[in-house]
Amino acid sequence: MGFLWTLIIGAVAGWLGAEIFKGGSLGLIGNIIVGIIGGAIGYWLLGATFGTSVIGQILTGAVGSIILLAVINLFTRGKA
Repeated sequence: MGFLWTLIIGAVAGWLGAEIFKGGSLGLIGNIIVGIIGGAIGYWLLGATFGTSVIGQILTGAVGSIILLAVINLFTRGKA
């Protein structure tokens, strides 16, 4: 069940990060990947600032996703 929760929380966090960043949707798989990586970045930077509940995990993942999308945007600006 932990793997399924990781995918769900990653998808929601990635989608929320993409909506806030206005970088465009990456699709379901892209949102899951950005959300999971963003969760790791957010937890590394913030720790358990937002708590360990599902909402806290989504917020931490969304903050990390925004940071990840900003870094990706820096490197891909003007391409494609």
